[in-house]
Amino acid sequence: MLSLHNLQTKPGVNKAKKRVGRGNASGRGTYSTRGLKGQKARSGGKSGLTARSMKSYLLGIPKTRGFRSLTAKMAIVNLKDLQSQFNDGQLVNLRTLIKKGLVQSLDNGVKILSAGSLTKKLTVEAHAFSESAKKAIETAGGKVIVIALRPVEKIEKK
Repeated sequence: MLSLHNLQTKPGVNKAKKRVGRGNASGRGTYSTRGLKGQKARSGGKSGLTARSMKSYLLGIPKTRGFRSLTAKMAIVNLKDLQSQFNDGQLVNLRTLIKKGLVQSLDNGVKILSAGSLTKKLTVEAHAFSESAKKAIETAGGKVIVIALRPVEKIEKK
C-alpha cells in the first residue's frame, strides 16, 4: 500500500547540483567553466558588470500603458436619460441636469449624445450636441439651445 512514509521519486528526477571550483577530479576542473582570465573569470567579478546599451536602459524604465489626453472631456448625457428623467414640455438645462444627478461637474461642459430614443418634447440647453441627438430632439418636437462654455461655472444642487 502506498503511504507517505514509502513514497519514492523516480530515478533521474533529482539532478545533482553542479559543483564548480572543486578541483580537476570534479570533471569541471582548472577553470571551473569560467573560461580564461578576465573580470568574469575572477571571484565576484560578474556582479560588477552591467551592459550599457540602449536596450537594457529601456528595459529598466517603468512603462505606463495607454494614452492620457491632456484635453478634458465633456460630461455626457444620453437621450435615454432625458427620456427617463424629464416630463413632456420640460426645460432641460445645467441646473436641472445636476439636480437629477445626470451630471456631477460642469467644469468641462455638457454634451448630449444620441444613445437611446426620445419621444418627449423637451427644450434642451447644453454646451454641445451630436448631430444625431440634435435631429432626434427636433423630430420629437423639442428645441435645441447651444450655450457658450464659460470657465468653471458654479451651479449648486438645491
